[in-house]
Amino acid sequence: MKARRLGLALAVVRDLRERRAPVGPEELADFETDVLAGFVLARASTGLADSTIRNDIGQLEQVRAWFERPLWDMEPADADVYFDSKVLRGAAKGTRHARAQALTTYFRFLELRHKVEIHQLTGRVVECPIDEMNRPRGDKAAALRIPPTAAEMAGLFAGWRGDLATCRKFAPTARNYAAARLMSEVGLRINEVRSLDFNDVKWDLGRFGKLHVRLGKGSRGSSPRERMVPLINDAGRTLRWFIEDVWGLFDDDHTRFGAPLFPSERRNADGSSRRVGADALRTGLAEATAAHLPGWAETLTPHVLRHFCASELYLSGMDLISIQETLGHSWVATTMKYVHVHKTRVEDAWIAGQERAARRLEGLLP
Repeated sequence: MKARRLGLALAVVRDLRERRAPVGPEELADFETDVLAGFVLARASTGLADSTIRNDIGQLEQVRAWFERPLWDMEPADADVYFDSKVLRGAAKGTRHARAQALTTYFRFLELRHKVEIHQLTGRVVECPIDEMNRPRGDKAAALRIPPTAAEMAGLFAGWRGDLATCRKFAPTARNYAAARLMSEVGLRINEVRSLDFNDVKWDLGRFGKLHVRLGKGSRGSSPRERMVPLINDAGRTLRWFIEDVWGLFDDDHTRFGAPLFPSERRNADGSSRRVGADALRTGLAEATAAHLPGWAETLTPHVLRHFCASELYLSGMDLISIQETLGHSWVATTMKYVHVHKTRVEDAWIAGQERAARRLEGLLP
């Protein structure tokens, strides 16, 4: 009676998630394509790099090809079979983790954006097939990298420098040598090195000059992050030698917009030099290592040069925050992984403990 006086009454509520009439395969295929396009757009709107998005889509397409049905039909039991199938049984841990992460991200998108619509069209309730029972296990941490010693690196570059006088192609050999030296001196990534333009060298900035790294690696797949890298650790001397004695052998117009700092022997349609590829730099380093540091053959990569740089800067007394800024890390914890092989905290604690024990024994022994 009280509810009636207040004008309240019960009403029939219709569930808006009622299943529609069955749709045809063509309509369902079009809907699946639209959903995937929306997923790409949503990921791009977060600022992720195109390469990261392409990698995610590639992972999803491989699962879809195996499943042969829309991925929203996938259940935990299907994921169990997939990750134990011949496709992934012998795959590397990184591949399994990437595949599972791509599925998890895609299903999060489906649940947030299309859960009701998928239920209306198919009667299925979207639920991620990756759970705590079948999620790929294993340590995703990067492998421990112990770089060569300073003496080994000095021997490598001394031998490589000697080759410049007798090599068949001086210009590309000198270019590969200078690029490797730069990676070992200021810790640039190989794609950062090859993406440098001639005008990215700012000789008038700071005490030693700086490099404007325009295409630095972004955090967790985000867009490129710019930074300024000082030409410390003899990097300025390396670049001056390369620009004054080598660069002109590739190109004669350093004022051209976009002229690469490290050119290729190949030419563009207008006759200007193309940008060197990462494979050429990797091959040059591998050949020089095999010849002058054979103990590190097939092990000394451009990324190990980056670890060597971080270790040398740390041993020279540079603080972690400055090393982090030089390397372009988003988190100092990442930088610590590069230098921890040289940290002596455990040894220092052991020595301090021995000294305390010795002081306690003073006067007790005859």
